[in-house]
Amino acid sequence: MRKLLNTIYITNEEAYLSLDGENLVCLIENESKFRIPFDNVENIVCFGYPGCSPAVMGKCVSKSIPIVFLSPQGKFLAKVCGETKGNVFLRVAQIDVFRERSLTLAQNTLASKLCNEVQTLKRSMHDIPALREEEEVKKAVGILTAGVEKVFQSASSEELLGIEGNCAHAYFSVFNRMITNPDPAFRFTYRNKRPPLDCVNAMLSFVYTLYTNEFAAALETVGLDSYIGYMHTLRSGRSSLACDLVEEARCLAERFVLTMINLRIVSADDFEKQISGAVWLADGGRKKVLTRWQEKKRTEYMHPYLKQKIPFGLIPYVQSNLLAKAVRGDLEEYPCFILK
Repeated sequence: MRKLLNTIYITNEEAYLSLDGENLVCLIENESKFRIPFDNVENIVCFGYPGCSPAVMGKCVSKSIPIVFLSPQGKFLAKVCGETKGNVFLRVAQIDVFRERSLTLAQNTLASKLCNEVQTLKRSMHDIPALREEEEVKKAVGILTAGVEKVFQSASSEELLGIEGNCAHAYFSVFNRMITNPDPAFRFTYRNKRPPLDCVNAMLSFVYTLYTNEFAAALETVGLDSYIGYMHTLRSGRSSLACDLVEEARCLAERFVLTMINLRIVSADDFEKQISGAVWLADGGRKKVLTRWQEKKRTEYMHPYLKQKIPFGLIPYVQSNLLAKAVRGDLEEYPCFILK
């Protein structure tokens, strides 16, 4: 079992990372702000442009520590990582299995995503009594439930995309009902991105990006190629397989965002609106989200397939390992992540 260490988030846009022996050093205007041993580092995520020294990159590659560079608004820029661990036969098997069973894998992934969205809505109906009589919420649950059946009746990836689109519209049409914070800044109308146009969408996009990067790192760790997926089309520079696996776990990111908003951990002051209309998390807002996300990763979670408690932060690694076992033939089928 992988030991859960730390993800280092560099949120200051002027920060520069350098190497001093076995320590990672963060410099701002040539002044050392902190140093941390590399043995305590699992991932590095930088929000800014100065970046880090070639020595730091080399050290991270030698220790299989991925470095992800994001813009201050959370947009993916680049990723630095070492060679994929594991033998070449696993990667060849990955391509063969995905070519042969891509539709089945995509069906299972989309079905698990829809099931998890149903559970998210039902949990909110349990926590918010007023939702139990909301006809729109009941209708959305019905559409998502029917969507699961349609997924397994589909005969092509194009049909799956159509089902996913219809179900996503139904789910996000009632997403605002799950927000209890009365602040108008957190009113959600519809899902938008590239760029997000309101506070809720800004948080969703930000946390989705974080989680996708964690899945990408986990896939590299177990020896799978994160750029070769079975559901998302191949695109240069995109971790298609990470995008596939994170679909099952999007519900966890959404629950996290709802908790941050409903408990009023974030406020309208934690966001900034651009002239273009785009809304991004400000520096203070990013720090709040990242701090809570790190705390969340250390909480224990009962894994639905393993039937044992694991740290929340290990979910990407467990799912990646299960997929690798299925690719190797150790498991008959990849067990998707489904909320219980």
